[in-house]
Amino acid sequence: MTITDQVRDDRPLATGAATPGATQPQFISWVTLAMMTTASVANLRPSPSMAIYGLAAVFLYVVPAVVFLLPTALVSAELASGWTGGVYRWVSEGLSKPLGFLAVWCQFAMTIAYYPSLLAYVASTFAYVIDPRLADNGLYIALVIVVVYWSGVLISSRGTKAVAGLAGAGLVIGTLIPGAVLVVLGLVFLGQGNASAAPMDSGHFLPPWTGLASLVLIVNNFLSYAGMEMNGVHVASLREPGRQFPRSVFAATGLVLLIFILPALAISWVMPGEDLSLTAGVMQAFQGFFDHFHVGWLTKVVGVMLVVAALGGMLAWLAGPSKGLLMVARQEGYLPPVLQKLNKHGVQRNIMVAQGVLTTLIALLYAFIPDVSSAYWIFSVITTQIYLVVYLLMFAAVVRLRTTQPDRPRGFRVPAVRLVAGVGFAASLAAMCIGFVPPDQFGGGPLWRYVLTVGGGLLVIGFLAPLALLKFRKPHWVAPEHREPEQGAPQRPKADAGV
Repeated sequence: MTITDQVRDDRPLATGAATPGATQPQFISWVTLAMMTTASVANLRPSPSMAIYGLAAVFLYVVPAVVFLLPTALVSAELASGWTGGVYRWVSEGLSKPLGFLAVWCQFAMTIAYYPSLLAYVASTFAYVIDPRLADNGLYIALVIVVVYWSGVLISSRGTKAVAGLAGAGLVIGTLIPGAVLVVLGLVFLGQGNASAAPMDSGHFLPPWTGLASLVLIVNNFLSYAGMEMNGVHVASLREPGRQFPRSVFAATGLVLLIFILPALAISWVMPGEDLSLTAGVMQAFQGFFDHFHVGWLTKVVGVMLVVAALGGMLAWLAGPSKGLLMVARQEGYLPPVLQKLNKHGVQRNIMVAQGVLTTLIALLYAFIPDVSSAYWIFSVITTQIYLVVYLLMFAAVVRLRTTQPDRPRGFRVPAVRLVAGVGFAASLAAMCIGFVPPDQFGGGPLWRYVLTVGGGLLVIGFLAPLALLKFRKPHWVAPEHREPEQGAPQRPKADAGV
């Protein structure tokens, strides 16, 4: 996820004669934008959690796509085509500056819980390259999270440009190729007359209803689709935004659904749900397929491909959210000066280090929680809860801006915006509520412990931390280039916030 300049006071380009010497706009096709969106959203990591449901995974992926994925993409397109600067600008102008800070904070803070869950997946995947028994070893998982995260901070703090290329290749190396191999082998497996581990008849299209716990896994799919709003910034690069952007969104939605659904089904064909690990399920499926076809050595090759792709994605995400928070903090004084400092490469290393301390503390919990899959799931839910706050604010902001700034030039307007935003808001709120219900896999533990863990993570990271920063911020925390000149003092030109 890349956060564009959060504080630059840009305005949409006016139509009309071109300004002499102005840079001509570079247009992209709707197909290109669809592929960019797919690359930023789709991956194989959530496949094991949905494979547990077998054929019902189709239903559990399609529902959040209709009520969350499409509203998010359409609403973000309108906001991005009218107000550059990202979610802080959108929410600040639509609602208020404190809520704008809450939005950009949650966009940053979700990574505190996101990185442990992502790197737990990396650790479990890499275990199949060295020793599969380590996949459920909490101490090993914790060590990998700590070592890989801090290595990522070291690389990112040097302003490495190769990160972008590595992340871009990740879609092909670690998603499309392994995903296609998984599906093809699954079809061959069934074609040889082997029975599917999960029933594939129409009677299993809907998940079994055993109470709310049977539908909790759908919450994780909201995070799987997160990031669609970031690609709305490219709406101005289309020649006909009103016609081409919806086409791009529907094409990307179809591709994302295929990448999510087909590998999940392939895993369910070979791995019984009760034997499936939420962190290592992808590698379990590959190992099962490769062992069946007597090419078990390919498991290690695929493991390396998945790890490389995941690490590339981590590096691409590492500096983005923190940079967005930094830019807003320098303008409004939301963070202490020590966290606003840049190193010689212009990277906000201090913010990443502070974030790393919290990530390390969370990672150590893996060493003390017996069930690695349970820890992985809990951190994934906390991440989702924090990120859903951003979407609640975004859906509310677009409706308010239609009322307060109806004549603002927009490259794209959402049809029936109140209905679309209302569906997205209701879906996000419902997902947040369902997130407090433990899934069937957590039936053995007390409910209060699960609710306290998830609710505590959301409260402390998502709300109390930004509230404390807002309450205790000082006037001198505003960066010098953004401070109002004192009365009688000579005025100095402001530095551009996007530098």
